[in-house]
Amino acid sequence: MTLHLVPVRFRDAAAFVAMWHRHNPPPVGMIFAVGTADDDGILRGVAVVGRPVARHLDDGHTLEVTRTATDGTRNANSMLYGAAWRAARALGYRRLITYTQASETGASLRAAGWRVIAQRPPRPGWHCPSRPRTPARSEYMPRTLWEAVS
Repeated sequence: MTLHLVPVRFRDAAAFVAMWHRHNPPPVGMIFAVGTADDDGILRGVAVVGRPVARHLDDGHTLEVTRTATDGTRNANSMLYGAAWRAARALGYRRLITYTQASETGASLRAAGWRVIAQRPPRPGWHCPSRPRTPARSEYMPRTLWEAVS
């Protein structure tokens, strides 16, 4: 099976993430999305790229891959990470980041040329008395921060 890159609208990317992502719901917004499709035009994976979730990383030169999801097609995820970085660079961004959970190997990111820049310890969540929040299924999960830079 040969994969190729395709443009993806936000609503289609969100629906694909809702169907295939292992542990997170679709993001609420994006700067752009890219997909991979097979020879028959069937969408096999999507990457959604937006502003960094962490405010201190939102410097105007950095974007974050907030979700990738595939149907398990071989090499789709690494193709998406590579395409997301090329697109971000073409738009003038100098840095692209993403996070993986401790249970994920990061093989797709390494294959696309990304590097680990930090290990983040588990945290209890974002709930605080002044801003109550419902649990998001990512509490107490150690994460790895990855980046692609020019």
